[in-house]
Amino acid sequence: MSFTLIIVIITVLISLAAFNNEQLHHKLILWPRRMDNPAEYHRLLTSGFIHADYLHLIFNMLALYLFGRNVEAFYAFSGMPAFLFPVMYLTGIVAASLPSFSRHRNDPYYRSLGASGGVAAVLFSFIYFAPWAVIYVWFIPVPGIIAAVGYLVYSAYMSKQQRDNVNHDAHFWGAVFGFVFTLLFAPDHGKEFLARLLHPEFNF
Repeated sequence: MSFTLIIVIITVLISLAAFNNEQLHHKLILWPRRMDNPAEYHRLLTSGFIHADYLHLIFNMLALYLFGRNVEAFYAFSGMPAFLFPVMYLTGIVAASLPSFSRHRNDPYYRSLGASGGVAAVLFSFIYFAPWAVIYVWFIPVPGIIAAVGYLVYSAYMSKQQRDNVNHDAHFWGAVFGFVFTLLFAPDHGKEFLARLLHPEFNF
């Protein structure tokens, strides 16, 4: 069984449990104002295993499943140890949570949840290996690298606007983390990544 599938199953089970257990939900969610001591720092990670609703859960787990399997294959092909995939995903959740934790430490009403930071890390790890692979954005085929740049610009813009309840900071920093993590552990592929950028492939 792949690490991707294991993570999906665990996340679904915990999310479903939290849907029906408000106490568990409150214990796992990222709640900066309540994180005044190290005993509460687990929320930086556990918030990535609960979701707001079924649609939120399905969207994140579908994206994780589709891209995660490919990233695991890329890791294996590049000679990277298999365990680095779950390490990247889990640390991606934490890295994506840290900016929100810092930014909202004194806001008693701010809370955040969802696997989006980790999923963004996986997506941008995928982009590192296959920058011109087609990604469907709302059913529209878009080259991965173009979708990635648009994703970062949109996330940064929406983070400044603060017009909705989406944690755009987590999306942005999770994406950056995933790319940098993979670059650090598979640096030899960096030259190939740059070479591919200079030779666009549009396989729609």
